[in-house]
Amino acid sequence: MDTASVNRLVLDWYAANARDLPWRRPPYLGDAYAVLVSEVMLQQTQVDRTVPKFLDFMARFPSVHALAEAPPGDVIALWSGMGYNNRAVRLQRLAEVVVADHAGEIPRDVDTLLTLPGIGPYTASAVACFAYGASVPVVDTNIYRVLSRLVHGVQAPSRAEVEPLATEFLPATEASSWHQALMDIGATICTVQTPRCMLCPVRETCAAAPALQDGTNRKLAEASVPYAPKQAKFAGSSRYYRGRIVEALRQAPPGGLPLAGVDALFSEPPAGGLPQIIDSLVRDGLAICECDTLRLP
Repeated sequence: MDTASVNRLVLDWYAANARDLPWRRPPYLGDAYAVLVSEVMLQQTQVDRTVPKFLDFMARFPSVHALAEAPPGDVIALWSGMGYNNRAVRLQRLAEVVVADHAGEIPRDVDTLLTLPGIGPYTASAVACFAYGASVPVVDTNIYRVLSRLVHGVQAPSRAEVEPLATEFLPATEASSWHQALMDIGATICTVQTPRCMLCPVRETCAAAPALQDGTNRKLAEASVPYAPKQAKFAGSSRYYRGRIVEALRQAPPGGLPLAGVDALFSEPPAGGLPQIIDSLVRDGLAICECDTLRLP
């Protein structure tokens, strides 16, 4: 397969069809802090829910210094509706480290980014590429799916077999646009269940297109997706109880909630009891418990 031709087709498509997202345009375009915030928010949260929250967050905490100086409770409060509240705490701690250890400058290289709290390989590569133009592979679930179908067709290999493709197809220039184009194709065309192959810029080259292009074979489409672990049931999970408590603390008066009020939130307490859930929130920096009262930090 001619990777240079694939690169050109994808990049030309992106130039005409890129999604209009706030972190892709001024004043946030190329701003490492804005890229970092958007990438943390996009972890396990859909784009349409992320956009308004990103704009609110950047208005309230416009710089890494502003975030580092903010009370953690303010950051947690603004995170309402996003889920996975630990991300808010980790992002604020990361800002503190960047200010203390890096003079307020988000690091440019993947290795240094990986030393920051809460930053994994994907986010480190995304920040290096999208903020600083580094030619490094950036592979999220959309990119896994597009590259897997493009080369391996409807017989999905392991993710370990797909990963080398990210390097093989990486263009010499325009790495940021290339990755964001693949993300957009995966999100809007090369979807999990109903890919719209006739709209895809690389349909003539794609190994999966002949079998998927009519968009009707949902089982075959799902089978062509590289393995991704399914999320555990939310209702009744510890994450469910933690989320409900944190949301109640957001709505509580400044003094917080008495522990009896926390108990009253649930008709059925978790199997291990609420004290265990409360301890986990305190341990993770999402709450403070004192004088039989629970509040945001």
